[in-house]
Amino acid sequence: MSTIRTRRAAVLAVATITAALVLTACGGDDSGHAAGHGTSSSASPSASASTAHNAQDISFAQGMIPHHRQALEMAGLAADRASSADVKDLAARIEKAQDPEIETMSGWLKAWGEDVPAATGSAESMPGMDHGADSGMSGMPGMMGDADMAKLEKASGRAFDTMFLTMMVEHHEGAVAMAKTEKAKGSYEPATAMADDIVTGQTAEIEEMNKLLG
Repeated sequence: MSTIRTRRAAVLAVATITAALVLTACGGDDSGHAAGHGTSSSASPSASASTAHNAQDISFAQGMIPHHRQALEMAGLAADRASSADVKDLAARIEKAQDPEIETMSGWLKAWGEDVPAATGSAESMPGMDHGADSGMSGMPGMMGDADMAKLEKASGRAFDTMFLTMMVEHHEGAVAMAKTEKAKGSYEPATAMADDIVTGQTAEIEEMNKLLG
């Protein structure tokens, strides 16, 4: 009898330990499984938020590309028309900053399946722009009309310097206004980051140009 009782006690002890281990394992699996889902669900919105774009992002890219192109056209004239070394240096910096941004924004539009404005320099190439008579590309803030660009092309020396700086201040102010709209209403993080860079960089250049103008 003593031996039987000992065996029964041993069997009960083993059963109790086994049951405890099973419960612990199940509890651990449930906890880990729940944690895994929690991590996945929390990471997903963050990832989608950083890559999602809206209509404002599209408008920003489609508008800023031709806006930058005109700035590059203006800056390109400075090399053999400007008399001031400061103006030539500024023009070179504008080209260095804005050309890569055009490439980046064109890449966004292609990835989104949207039209990239044609490099024709005409208002017809810009979605949503004012195509009024003799408007040139003046449908966007700061854009110069065809007549303004023609005058700049014909100018040289100090007259060019003054005209270039005056026009570029207005052009930059338009870009800053467009960038501020993107910062406020855009959802694509790379686009809003570029907009922030434009506001910072071009605001500083506006101050520089106003000093050169005296």
